[in-house]
Amino acid sequence: MTRLATIRTIDGTRAVRREGDALVDVGYADVGAYLAAGSPEATGGATYEVDGADFASVVPSPSKVVCVGHNYRNHIQEMGRELPAYPTLFPKFADTLIGAHDDIVKPVETEALDWEVELVVVVGASVRRANEEEAVAAIAGFTVMNDVSVRDWQFRTIEWTQGKIWDSSTPVGPWLVTPDEIGGVRPALRVTTTVDGQLMQSDDTGTLLFDPVHLVQYVSTIVRLNPGDLIATGTPAGVGHARDPKVYLVGGETVVTEIEGLGACVNKVVKK
Repeated sequence: MTRLATIRTIDGTRAVRREGDALVDVGYADVGAYLAAGSPEATGGATYEVDGADFASVVPSPSKVVCVGHNYRNHIQEMGRELPAYPTLFPKFADTLIGAHDDIVKPVETEALDWEVELVVVVGASVRRANEEEAVAAIAGFTVMNDVSVRDWQFRTIEWTQGKIWDSSTPVGPWLVTPDEIGGVRPALRVTTTVDGQLMQSDDTGTLLFDPVHLVQYVSTIVRLNPGDLIATGTPAGVGHARDPKVYLVGGETVVTEIEGLGACVNKVVKK
């Protein structure tokens, strides 16, 4: 069982493995670099305390972040769409990613900032056109994302990307948790979002239309997946945009996106 993270230190970011209440340096600058090196055994590294650790995005600079829309039945229905025959994909970029406890800075250009809790697949090995066995082997573990969405920009056109790629907007982490710790590569885990303590989203990753293994196969058919790449598997019902009346983040709220067994992103929304 393994929990990995990337933390910020006075000497830069470091990849660490959790051992009890300590974080042990595994010899690489971040989790992405550690995965690219083949996740070697490491002993005797520097140690840090879990309490007070400054978490960066679990993989700060993935070569790609592929996101899946419309992957929970109830969210598809609340958005008024039909069930898809294939995964709906859109990209994010490394510049969008922030740490699990960093502030979310509300862009001045929007009045429609929304939350989306997501289970994220962390790729651990290069893979292209993966069969099922190869896809399973390529999954290093899972983490949490809040796919913060700028809805008024997202729906300016029929293509969503411009509402999903705002700079420094997307918390990821705090942990990469290996599949053996959470029931395998098709885990059934409770996912929730609370805003100032009010439950907004609640579902189970076992109800995903396209599960993690299928997504690794599908995406790797299109493009090579590399160690440290992220696949965000979609969000369940309960987003602010689908409520009547609509509810958006205006600044001052604390948003907690949590997945059973993986931990939580806890972020204050601030205006600047």
